[in-house]
Amino acid sequence: MDKFALITGSSSGIGRATAAKLLAEGFTVIGLARYHDKSGIKHTRYYPYTSDLSDIEKAEEITISILNDFPKVSLFVCNAGFGDFRHLENFSSLQIQKYLNLNLISHIILCRHIVSSMKKFGQGDIIIIGSEAALLGKRKATLYAAAKFGMRGFAQSLRDEVGSSGLRVCLINPGMVRSEFFD
Repeated sequence: MDKFALITGSSSGIGRATAAKLLAEGFTVIGLARYHDKSGIKHTRYYPYTSDLSDIEKAEEITISILNDFPKVSLFVCNAGFGDFRHLENFSSLQIQKYLNLNLISHIILCRHIVSSMKKFGQGDIIIIGSEAALLGKRKATLYAAAKFGMRGFAQSLRDEVGSSGLRVCLINPGMVRSEFFD
């Protein structure tokens, strides 16, 4: 049986490591990221799609395109994110909007499409990579914590909403990870 996984933020960090692990486990991996050239993933079952998920309209378009190309995605790893740790007053309104679009709203929009697709097959797994910042807010992390607290509530509610449809939702809140995230 073919296994298809969609991973956002697949070009670095947790996303890249997850893609490599799933490829080794026999999955076909659809990677969604802004820059695939830095990932180093070269595999016949890795299909890179490029998009900046902070652009909500493009995020929705690329998701629909991916599901048209790969309608049997059974695993969605919701991982893309960006950290910018400054005091709130140092962000412009546009920066705040793009930050929340990428770190929260795009995930909700992608899940909307993924859930609809998975329900057709009566099964699927959604893994949301959150952060320990979803458990405790800290200074210089106001936007990051807001997005991660939002993802936590979204994951809990989505799990309750889709559980009877054969879908599973898992939220992982890692702490510091050795990756390029904080570079």
